[in-house]
Amino acid sequence: MESEVLAMSSMDKTMKFNVTAEGAESSQDILLSVHEALLEKEYNPINQIVGYLLSGDPAYIPRHNNARSLIRKKERDELIEELVRFYLSHKKQ
Repeated sequence: MESEVLAMSSMDKTMKFNVTAEGAESSQDILLSVHEALLEKEYNPINQIVGYLLSGDPAYIPRHNNARSLIRKKERDELIEELVRFYLSHKKQ
């Protein structure tokens, strides 16, 4: 009976789940990769990324080096959050 109580109490514990999969790209890595792909295709990276972030239209990002698929791995608000965080952290210095 005692072993049953122990088994039940361990089942009642809250488990933590980490959503970030190993090998998942960070927002920063994605933005840098997309930036590089845009430069290689001779687009203005700032204009193209802003166009995508404002409209959600993936046509602003080329398929070159898988940039379009890569940028769609993150929600646009996550990418904007990364940009704001980076800007503000460097603005303070």
